[in-house]
This record gives sequence, structure tokens and C-alpha cells, in this order.
Amino acid sequence: MAMAVAQHRESSSSGSIDKHLDAGKYVRYTAEQVEALERVYAECPKPSSLRRQQLIRECPILSNIEPKQIKVWFQNRRCREKQRKEASRLQTVNRKLTAMNKLLMEENDRLQKQVSQLVCENGYMRQQLHTTSAATTDASCDSVVTTPQHTMRDANNPAGLLSIAEETLTEFLSKATGTAVDWVQMPGMKPGPDSVGIFAISQSCSGVAARACGLVSLEPTKIAEILKDRPSWFRDCRSLEVFTMFPAGSGGTIELVYTQTYAPTTLAPARDFWTLRYTTSLENGSLVVCERSLSGSGSGPNPAAAAQFVRAETLPSGYLIRPCEGGGSIIHIVDHLNLEAWSVPEVLRPLYESSKVVAQKMTIAALRYIRQIAQETSGEVVYGLGRQPAVLRTFSQRLSRGFNDAVNGFNDDGWSVLNCDGAEDVIIAVNSTKNLSGTSNPASSLTFLGGILCAKASMLLQNVPPAVLVRFLREHRSEWADFNVDAYSAASLKAGTYAYPGMRPTRFTGSQIIMPLGHTIEHEEMLEVIRLEGHSLAQEDAFISRDIHLLQICSGIDENAVGACSELVFAPIDEMFPDDAPLVPSGFRIIPLDSKPDIVATNRTLDLTSGFEVGPATTTGADASSSQNTRSVLTIAFQFPFDSSLQDNVAVMARQYVRSVISSVQRVAMAISPSGISPAVGAKLSPGSPEAVTLAHWICQSYSYYLGSDLLRSDSLVGDMMLKHLWHHQDAILCCSLKSLPVFIFANQAGLDMLETTLVALQDITLDKIFDESGRKALCTDFAKLMEQGFAYLPAGICMSTMGRHVSYDQAIAWKVLTGEDNTVHCLAFSFINWSFV
Repeated sequence: MAMAVAQHRESSSSGSIDKHLDAGKYVRYTAEQVEALERVYAECPKPSSLRRQQLIRECPILSNIEPKQIKVWFQNRRCREKQRKEASRLQTVNRKLTAMNKLLMEENDRLQKQVSQLVCENGYMRQQLHTTSAATTDASCDSVVTTPQHTMRDANNPAGLLSIAEETLTEFLSKATGTAVDWVQMPGMKPGPDSVGIFAISQSCSGVAARACGLVSLEPTKIAEILKDRPSWFRDCRSLEVFTMFPAGSGGTIELVYTQTYAPTTLAPARDFWTLRYTTSLENGSLVVCERSLSGSGSGPNPAAAAQFVRAETLPSGYLIRPCEGGGSIIHIVDHLNLEAWSVPEVLRPLYESSKVVAQKMTIAALRYIRQIAQETSGEVVYGLGRQPAVLRTFSQRLSRGFNDAVNGFNDDGWSVLNCDGAEDVIIAVNSTKNLSGTSNPASSLTFLGGILCAKASMLLQNVPPAVLVRFLREHRSEWADFNVDAYSAASLKAGTYAYPGMRPTRFTGSQIIMPLGHTIEHEEMLEVIRLEGHSLAQEDAFISRDIHLLQICSGIDENAVGACSELVFAPIDEMFPDDAPLVPSGFRIIPLDSKPDIVATNRTLDLTSGFEVGPATTTGADASSSQNTRSVLTIAFQFPFDSSLQDNVAVMARQYVRSVISSVQRVAMAISPSGISPAVGAKLSPGSPEAVTLAHWICQSYSYYLGSDLLRSDSLVGDMMLKHLWHHQDAILCCSLKSLPVFIFANQAGLDMLETTLVALQDITLDKIFDESGRKALCTDFAKLMEQGFAYLPAGICMSTMGRHVSYDQAIAWKVLTGEDNTVHCLAFSFINWSFV
């Protein structure tokens, strides 16, 4: 057989090559040998595979090739494959950058047009002011975006509806890519390489509006399909029903849609919408889905149920989806609503008049959801416990929907209120027809002889950062929850198991373990399983596990997300965690009330770093006023399955329990309120403790006095610089009080990370809780030595975080912290060296 150098086959589809350089010589292969090597490589790409060696030995055509030469061939083959993958990745990145550059150029053009329009309007206004003081005609966005009053042509005939659809399309495009609305950048959402997209909110126009644009690696038709299914991504959407659909020109469709949304609190009624939705394609290949409200009384299949809603208005809104070269799409989203703020209590009106809230709950949520689906489709997202992304997403949606159902208590869902005369702080509602099945399979459904009882309430919070409060509630469940109530709810999920009022006594150990299941792409929402450890107090049940498992979603813990809602929603779940598990969600929702929509309040943190950059007084003037007068509304809803014979008992228990939870939350809110811990007054660590700067000085000075060396690298540090270096020290440094039961009063950033807690929650942790048995013995052994000579070295060991995770350390040093005035012992300090999670 002829031998030939097959250099020209290097770029063929098989990717084979029949020569390579080995020890300065080119080695040639026949086409049959190359084919055989390709088969071996395709079956066993790993170089250390025993299977590969076996295949080579079993192939006679490769017997006359030296093993070293075969090894070099495989190395070259692997290198070429890596090069091809990298080239493909770079091409994909280049396509994305090209599309994003195009998007930014279009955004720049739109901004230039907006500047030109503002200059013209400014000149016009100046002219009017110089000529007359009479009322002037404003050429601002109000005259452009106000919805025309469509009278009877709404429902007369398809031709009238088509005319409305075309007007809606024109107005929507003028908002998405034009200057019909004066858009300003969404506070706290700076565009950049890692940003999901570009976000803006309306300024000085009728209603509330938000806009987003970004690049998504999905085809336009797929994106439109996802966005039109609003209940799948918009958590506040209760239902969406298409009443009429008929074709329009250019392959488009016109739909009459009735939508119901949930109310976020118990203080105001929910909203519904009667809209026309128009889907069409443009000449440039873009796909458009636009929507606007119609006049008339479209009320869905049940007019009686619609009576529970306030009709809101959708001004021209929608989605503009343009395909990109090489795949993916550029999407523009506009949401423009009139939520009829007049119909809610005055204290809640900022919630219904805030474009930031609309942006977070609808516009940004839509773009994030599409990006999430795109990443899941490409395999970039990996979730825990071997669950498919769609299954976990369904769990999150079911938890959110169940909580919203409980908060709203719609009559057509079977809810009825018990003995509510308006004076009760806690509302008790009962649902006797609730089906808790996660599927349509009746065999897996779980119905109760009595039903579900819900205790709910809403309250106003002053000067409490919602993200901080939700983080505390998540991390310190034992501070507000009753383990026996959790145990009752968990036991009730097992058919026929009703233990109230004679529940078996159980002791909660205080330990909770958080097992993450998944999170959204920007970590704005987390899905997790919580295990609460409990032990029976009855002697005969001493060895039976009383652990409780909760499925939980936590969202809105980013303090920089302006207008974001913070939620903690959970439901008892069987430890086997089946996909169709019944869920009875309960939880908390905290929504900020932005009384000044055009002013962004300064975000505070509750750690010592809040004073590092700007000195002791971190907020002044308008910022201080804003941060000291922020308000938010807290909504609590707890659900309890019950037997009909126990309804009265469960109602009394539920009302008392929710009141105790409210009391606990108020206590926590007072602790984390800026009025209680204010950097402008001086960063107090706890009542009676010195200021942070002074304590840092005492810690370092006492360390040098007892151990003869400097805790910090430089001995010239003073004041704030010493506090800053101590805060960022690599070792975990903690201080505890000298009480009969020592509690922590300070920790640096490494210490908070090690204990997985916050500076405020730190003050509820006792010294004995963080050590295991051997650590406590070592501390007791060396405690007398510590108090006598002022310091002690503790051997390597294991301690435990507040989340139940084990932390190892190479060595711990303990020393007494002396005050600067009279050298009395103020507290004990600990330094954990080279700590890490096990």
C-alpha cells in the first residue's frame, strides 16, 4: 500500500493527521492507521485508560508502531481538540461582544436623541417663560405615553382591535428604542462585563415604568414563548387566561388576555388587567410582543371572583426581540403600568408609585429568568442532590405561589375569614378545600379532614434594612421559631397524623444545618433544605430521631438592590424529598417603602467597615435623613393543617404563635435598626461596651503586653487604621464577655466568616456553643492558666459555626483584654490561626 504524507488531511472533518515530529523525524501513518487511532481516541480519550491500551493491542494494524509514537500521536490529537474548543469558545465570545457593542451603540444613539429632545424642550420652556406666565403646553413624555381612551371599538370588530394593536406597537417601540419616556439608570444596577443587562426606570411620566435590554443566548421564538407564559417567571402573577385569539397581518396574532396578580401584603386588594396582546414580526426580522389595557369589563370566567380585584392599567408595554448573527438574541423589555395607587392606604402608596419596585419584580426578573433558562439549557448550571433544574424551579414556584395564596386568601380558592371584626391584629382564615398535591395525580394528593388554617398579619417597620432582617431570620431560626410548632406542622403532613394538643415533648438542640440545592445566576434567590435537630424527651423515644426538614427559599438579601423585596418562605417536607411532595408554605415578606422615588437612600452595613472610609460620621445631611427615615412593610403568614375536630384549638395556637413571632421580629428589628446602632453616634458593639476604635486599641495593646509581640504587622497604627487592619486580619479574632455564661461582643471579618454570622447576631452566641467536647475540655483545662498569667495557647481542634459546619484550626490563642484607664479586665480575646471549613 502506498505511503503518503497526508498533511492536507489535517483540517478534514475527522481531524486526523498522519505525520508528526518525533525526535526530529517525521513519522508517517497510513490512512487505515489514522482511522484506527481515531476510533481508539473516540472511545477512550483519557490518556491513562487501561481500555485504550487494550484496544491498541487488539488492533493488528497498529502493531508495527512504537508505543512512544502512539503516545505522541494521542498528545497531538488532544492538543488539536483543545485548540478547536478554544477557537469555538472565542468565536462565541466574539459574537456576544459584537452583539453587546451593537446594543451599546444603539443605547448611545437613543441617549443622544434624548439629550437633543431635552435641549429643545428646555429652549421652548425658556421662550414660554419670557413671553407669558400663562399655562403652557408641556411637550414632555406625559402627552406621549398617556393611553388613548378606546371606546366601543375595543370589542366591536377585529378591524378596530387591529387598529389598537398597531397603535400599541408604535407607542411601545417609541419607548423601547426611542425617547417617548425619559429613562434614567436604575440605581444600584451599573452596567458592566458581569451585568445581566442595562436597566432604566422612568422619570416624571404618568404611571410607573421600567426598561431593560440585554443579550440572551436563546432564539427569539423561544424567548417570546417564555415571556408570554407570565405565571412561570412573574411570581406575583396568579393567573393568565387568553379569551380570544385571531390572526393579524404578517403572520401575527391578536389576543384578549385577562390577568390576575397577587397583592404583596394583607393591607390592600390585588390587581387584575384586561389587555390586548399583539405578537408580530418586523421587516428587519425582529419579533415583537406588545400589550396594552382595553376599556371594558373583561372579568374572566368568574365575575364574582373578579370583584376581589382592583382593575389596573397596562400602558403600551412589551418585548422587542432581535436575532443576532451566529445565534442568540438582543431583547428590549418595557413595563409601563398604572397600579391605581389611590385605592390603597396612604402608607402603602409609595409601593404602588415606585418604578424601582416594578423594575425589580417584573422587568429585571424577566431578563434574569431568560438568562437562567439559557444557562440551564447550555449545561452551565449544576444543582445539588442530583435534581434537574426544572424540578427545583418548580419547587421555588410552588413555595412562592403557596405563600401568595395564603397572604391573599381568595374566596374562589376556598378561603374564608374567621371572626374578623377589623380590630384583630392577626387575621385567621380557613380553607377546607385545599389540595396540597404538587401534581395532578390524585394518588399523590394530600387532603385533610379539616383543611388548612392560616394566621397572617402585616406591620410597619421603621429604619430596618429588609435584607439584614431576612438574613437574621434565616440564620437564627431558634430566635423566633418554636420547634414544637414546626414538629406539629411536619407531623401533620403525614396522612392521619394529628398530635395536637397532646404532642410528644421534644427538645430542640438549637442546631440547624442548611443544605443548598440551587440559586439563580446572580444569587438573588436561594433554594435550600433546612434540617432542624431535635431529641425526644420521653425515655422510650430517646433513640428516635426527631429531626425536621424544611424546604426554603430566601431572596432579597442584597442590601444594594434598590426596591427589591426580601422574602423567607419555607415548608415542612419529608426527608425523602419527593418531586411531588405536598407543601404548606409559611414565611416572611419585607418590602421597602420608598417615600422619595427619585432619591436613592444610602445603604448601610451593620459591621465595623461602615466607618472605615469616611470616619466616625458616615452619613450627613440629606443622606442621614434618608437613612434614618426608611420604612418597610412586613407581612407574615403561617399555615397549619388541621383536623376539623381541632379547628378551634389550632386557631388559638396559631394566633398566639404568630403574635409571639411578631414580638420576636420586633425585638430583632429594634436591635438592627440604625437608631439602635448608629455609626453617626459612634459604633457601639453592645450596650456598655467601648467604641470600636477604643476596643481595637485595647485588644492590640493587651496582646503585646501578655505575649510580647505585635498582633498587627505595624506598631505605628493608630485610631481608625488600627481598627481597619484588625478588621481585615487573616486570623479569626473574637472577644467574649466575662459573665457566668460568656457571650461574644466582637469579631473581625474573618471571625464572622468562621462563625457564619453577622455582627448583630454575634451577641446571641455563647462561647461554649462554638467548641466541640474536646475543645471545651481544653478550654476548661487552660482557663485557670489564662486568668493567672493573662494568656494561654490552645491546641489544634474543631469548632462549629452557627450553621452547624465544622471548622478546623491549627492553634488558638486566648488573652485578657485590659482597659486603658485602670487595667481592669474588660473581656477575653481569642485568635484562631489558619482556620478552614472541614
